Amino acid sequence: MSVIEDALRRLDLAMVRLEAAVTRRVEAEEARADRDIELALMDEDRARLAAELDAASAQLARMASVTGDVERRLDRAIDTVSTVLDRRSSPSRPGA
Repeated sequence: MSVIEDALRRLDLAMVRLEAAVTRRVEAEEARADRDIELALMDEDRARLAAELDAASAQLARMASVTGDVERRLDRAIDTVSTVLDRRSSPSRPGA
């Protein structure tokens, strides 16, 4: 094998290695870009879910307040109805 042929063989091998290295680098950059996109999407999802959770918590607090108010009103209505029924079922006083 001549010196030139040996040099060409080594150059060819170096080119193959360089192409493989470039391919790996490009794939790594694409993977990094994909990962960055995925992280950005996950961050957007997290922010959206946090906002939805805040809204649901606020709605739950409002519902708890309304429920308490309804409970108090029902208790007063039950007491009023019980009082009226007790008065109707009591014997009338003489002279009334």
